[in-house]
Amino acid sequence: MQSDTVTRCAPSPTGYLHLGHAYAAGIGWLRAQQAGGRFLLRIEDIDVTRCRPEFTQAIFDDLHWLGLSWEEPVRRQSQHFADYARSLDRLQQRGLLYPCFCTRKQIQAEIAAAGHAPHGFEGAVYPGTCRHLSAGEREQRIAAGEAYALRLDMAAACQHVDGRWPLHWHDEQAGLQAVTPDLLIQGFGDVVLARKETPASYHLCVTHDDALQGITLVTRGSDLFMATHLHRLLQALFGWPVPAYAHHPFLLDETGERLAKRKNAPALRDLRAAGVTPAAVWQQAGLDPAAFPK
Repeated sequence: MQSDTVTRCAPSPTGYLHLGHAYAAGIGWLRAQQAGGRFLLRIEDIDVTRCRPEFTQAIFDDLHWLGLSWEEPVRRQSQHFADYARSLDRLQQRGLLYPCFCTRKQIQAEIAAAGHAPHGFEGAVYPGTCRHLSAGEREQRIAAGEAYALRLDMAAACQHVDGRWPLHWHDEQAGLQAVTPDLLIQGFGDVVLARKETPASYHLCVTHDDALQGITLVTRGSDLFMATHLHRLLQALFGWPVPAYAHHPFLLDETGERLAKRKNAPALRDLRAAGVTPAAVWQQAGLDPAAFPK
């Protein structure tokens, strides 16, 4: 009998998969198999400037080579920008988004001039420069063709879930986590939910799609642990269900550094070309090869 457990693997096609990706995909697939549930593959290709079709095809090839299977059709986020636009519009209608015309250089200059930079979970927290622009000035600058991003007014968003604090989510290793307005405002500030070159942000798209696809267990890297606090807020704002989370550690190279594309971690396709077997890959990833199809 099939259980209600639904897991997913959600890589971004900005390069070729490496051993760390195999590890992440393997954990999600195993959890679904162990529970008698479902395993989905999602292609998170919202960054249209960096994502490439050949990398998407390589993801399919590499995961098939490893023996993994998933339900079809595969959701490709770049084909669903209209879905994310509707979610952004819901926030806009509630007065929770505002256009930000600041460039990264301008933000850095303002922080430097202030003499300090409040440090959040994703770097320096945006100082809120454009938050208090009048509606007229916003309209005038947009009409003039100025580029802008859409930021979530974090304080206003927190007020919209007033009476439900703290929000909670559960991590399998760390246990029950409490989300508070102070944590969100100080840790994230007014986060960007859309840019001109990326019509919707990772935070919005991943939370939207996990809800849409009925994901009940999110298995992902520990670097996204704190981001889950923000995702929990978005779930509360939209009335989306809250999955369980399992944030796993990263595989490290021989120097103790995290395996990463930007550091030229060995690609799975290269390991395959060199004659390495799927069983050897699983073993290198610290997973039992016997647990996977041959």
